[in-house]
Amino acid sequence: MLAMDYIQQLFADRIGGAQFGVKDEVYKFEKIKRAKKVAQQNNPGKALIDLGVGEPDDMADDRVIGKLANEAKKPENRFYADNGILEFKHAAAFYMKEVFGVDDLDPEEEVNHVIGSKSALAMLPTAFINPGDITIMPSPNYPILGTHTKYLGGEVVQLPLLEKDSFLPRLDSLPEDILKRSKLLYLNYPNNPTGAVANRAFFEEVVYVAKKHELIVVHDAAYAALVFDGQKPLSFLSVPGAKEVGVELHSLSKSFNMTGWRIGFIAGNRKLVSAFATVKDHYDSGQFIPIQKAAAYALSHPEITTQIAEKYSRRHDALSAILRESGFHAKKPKGSFFLYTKIPKAVENGPQFQSAEDFSQYLIQEHLISTVPWDDAGPYVRFSVTFQADRREEEQRIFDDIRARLSTSKFVF
Repeated sequence: MLAMDYIQQLFADRIGGAQFGVKDEVYKFEKIKRAKKVAQQNNPGKALIDLGVGEPDDMADDRVIGKLANEAKKPENRFYADNGILEFKHAAAFYMKEVFGVDDLDPEEEVNHVIGSKSALAMLPTAFINPGDITIMPSPNYPILGTHTKYLGGEVVQLPLLEKDSFLPRLDSLPEDILKRSKLLYLNYPNNPTGAVANRAFFEEVVYVAKKHELIVVHDAAYAALVFDGQKPLSFLSVPGAKEVGVELHSLSKSFNMTGWRIGFIAGNRKLVSAFATVKDHYDSGQFIPIQKAAAYALSHPEITTQIAEKYSRRHDALSAILRESGFHAKKPKGSFFLYTKIPKAVENGPQFQSAEDFSQYLIQEHLISTVPWDDAGPYVRFSVTFQADRREEEQRIFDDIRARLSTSKFVF
């Protein structure tokens, strides 16, 4: 008992201090998990349709898996990789040129492997943030860079992503005193959760603002190659001047169905890449070499991503049409596997919704359809088209089921 008493007092403030593990606060994804469990218990004969999954639904390409298996058998691949093997760095540079037209990357100085973009985003603030420094973050968005900024005594300033602005942050809305203390500007396009894509003019504005106010741009491009309907993959680094002010993170998790492999890369300004590599050297000893070699093979075959994007595009067509039939103002996104749409106000002769979380819980409880709510910049829900369906026939059956379930509620907007 004595040990438990003093241990409870020693937790760092950044994770809750003496209140760590004591509070009863339940976070969004835990609420969803619990609601799904209850809904399935209450409806044992009805399958839950999970449209909230934020990861690919399929395996990596067989050729990539085969490459991993072969390389794992070689004794020379069993050693530490530290900051990565040259084969992977050169493959990443090739990929950037082939897919995005970025042809000026030095693979040895301006590229470094990462053990998933999440860990890279967690490490980056360590290289730049001192107490009182600011990271500028869009909202809603993936929070890791901001979380670690706060861990280091920095501050996070949120820029709302609004539909009227095509879910692009208004950089000109930042006051001068905030910009003076800002160091990092985080961007993520195609965006999670909105599915919005950036255009070249926006990235040009980002470069201008970054140079003017001496900001470091961190562009999380995890979904950059997953675009549809004539949209061409766009890299921040393809814009003149971008490499002078920032870095870009690419992940094979989304674009090559390699989520659990934990492999990606950071590219861009050589000083920033070097700073990241220095920090990373104190966190890990590199990703397993056979995984890097298999990833290098994947990067040399970008047609794999093209095929994956075609599936997501087809599913987005179907899902957005079904949602519109139910009254949602749903627009097919131009990238990612996320469809983000404003919630209804109520159900006719039924409940009213005060928040996206209310509506998301309703969908789970009444229709066994799981989504992810976002109330950060207005009440929206995020649907994902990465539900499990092995064949086209199974995919269509699921869409028919979604349509039938939603049709039993008359939504009021």
